[in-house]
Formats: sequence, C-alpha cells, structure tokens
Amino acid sequence: MKRWYGKVLGVFAGAALLRSNPLLGALIGLLLGHALDNDWFRGKRENPYAVLGLDEEATDAEVDLAYRRLMSQYHPDRVAGAGTDVQRHAEVRAREINAAYDRIQALRKNSNKP
Repeated sequence: MKRWYGKVLGVFAGAALLRSNPLLGALIGLLLGHALDNDWFRGKRENPYAVLGLDEEATDAEVDLAYRRLMSQYHPDRVAGAGTDVQRHAEVRAREINAAYDRIQALRKNSNKP
C-alpha cells in the first residue's frame, strides 16, 4: 500500500505556515508530502541482491552461501598483511556485503509476516 500520511501532513502544515494564502500553502505542502511519501529525498539504495551477485529469486541457502563466500574473500582479517589500499577496499566491501545481507534478511522477514 502506498503511503499517504506525508501528503495529509503537508497540506495541513503548508496551510498553517502560509496563512496569508492557505490554498497556495496547502498545494506546496501537498507537493512536499508527495515527495516524502515516494522517498524522493532518500538516496538511491543499491539492490542488495546485486551486491551479493544474486537475483531476487535466490533461495535462503543461496543467499547464505553467497554471503559466506564473499565474506571469506573480503573479510578484513583475511587481508591483514596486505597493503593499506587493499585493506581499505576489503573493509569497504565487507561493510557493503554485511549491509546487503542484513537488508535481504529484513526484506524476507517482513515479507513472511501474515
């Protein structure tokens, strides 16, 4: 279901803030509320399945296997003896992999709720 409360709050807030012209304020508030409801102000979120090299139809076992494989490759302890650039890249990549795995787990948990 699409969110709607940003539009309603925007209309009331816009009308209240622009008391000299409440119709214009309500219109501006409606537009801002629409933008908030559609996450226009949120940064683009990367596809967590693409980070793990999977498609969205992957099973839980495939997700776990891809996560373990990538973490064994990019874990910062694994590249402890390498140069600083390699360590920094491994840390960034491990953070991305962990975030993608957590996001997939949250998405699947929310989709399984009745």
